[in-house]
Amino acid sequence: MIRRSWTQVASIEETLALWAASLREVKQRIRPLFTQERVATNAGLFLEGLLGDEQRKTGWMRAEAAGDPGPWRQQAILGRRDWDADALRDIVRDYVIEHLADDDAVLVIDETGFLKQGKASCGVARQYTGSAGKITNCQIGVFAAYVSRHGHAFIDRTLYLPKEWTDDPDRLEAAYVPVDIGFATKPKLASRMIARAIATSVPFKWVAGDTVYGVGDIEQQLRREGKGYVLGVSSSHVFRSWGKRAPVAGTAAEIAQTRRASDWKRLSAGAGTKGPRLHDWCYLELADLDAGQFNSANDSLWTRGLLIRRRIADDDLAFFTTWCPAGTSIETLVAVEGHRWAIEDSFETAKNQFGLDHNESRSWHGWHRHVSLVMLAFAMMAAIRYRANPPSPKKMKRRPPAKPKAQPRRH
Repeated sequence: MIRRSWTQVASIEETLALWAASLREVKQRIRPLFTQERVATNAGLFLEGLLGDEQRKTGWMRAEAAGDPGPWRQQAILGRRDWDADALRDIVRDYVIEHLADDDAVLVIDETGFLKQGKASCGVARQYTGSAGKITNCQIGVFAAYVSRHGHAFIDRTLYLPKEWTDDPDRLEAAYVPVDIGFATKPKLASRMIARAIATSVPFKWVAGDTVYGVGDIEQQLRREGKGYVLGVSSSHVFRSWGKRAPVAGTAAEIAQTRRASDWKRLSAGAGTKGPRLHDWCYLELADLDAGQFNSANDSLWTRGLLIRRRIADDDLAFFTTWCPAGTSIETLVAVEGHRWAIEDSFETAKNQFGLDHNESRSWHGWHRHVSLVMLAFAMMAAIRYRANPPSPKKMKRRPPAKPKAQPRRH
């Protein structure tokens, strides 16, 4: 069903027709993944269950919605059939780009937790997750979201395996983890996602991420690829300027303390649920560099900088390392950082409405299949939302009516 939280400009009848046509289309796109027609049919019913109104997207709930006597067919889609979840991931990515592509888009990297009981579910361990705000028993998934002026949707995902898993071959075998999967840090997983996006010509201009992904190889990777970034760093991260008249050196926190009141600018990072997300911002250009030393095809001047965000309510600070074409305004960098809100909103929506965290499979491929099907459902609704709410055409200024010409006076 079309969810009421997604404002509609098109009529109800038009939107329902668009929904039905979109569902038929995505079912046709995933049909080649399955060798048997009945399995493809069950996958389509699984997708319909994710799109339904049930609060819990369990196997029993999906089976009831599909008219099945039990959850076995639904569970078989995740665990007992031979189909490629990565191929579905690629279908989702291509679908998102087809509908939401924009050259100025931002690729946002983030992670989310899946609370779990026991020790058998693949990747489960006691680890910190922002979803719960504490260390708890959970799985961690790393995601990439495509955020453009047309909308946002997930285009990549992978399950993080802690070392206690990758160091235990028996545990890996029991969860059907492929033999070529070894330990990789979360930034390394993110780097692979960025590489896949670039290799498949996904159009984007920026990458945004929090402090987990802000230091290390990702910076160098993005410089080589000619992509700008706004990446979170800790307060203890050291910055130094060069080639600037006013030298800057010290930790991010120390530099923030030396800023004058006139250095801060109140800006919105985008619209939130309660209006503009206003913060005070400060931007320091640390160095202007020839980007050609990183990417031979880019011979322009780029700037490495430090962006600082100060919360209005309590003066809490957040810090970001930036890389952008010289002359990029602070307003642009703030807008890029503000795009990270879209992936947080996506996690909440995907969990509350599409059952992202309702996966009952314990295996590696079961997790990736379930998450990829949820990504497809989310992408379909994002495309419908954009198509049902086309941007308003630019208003043309009306010319004032021409004054009637004065008739010549008759003598």
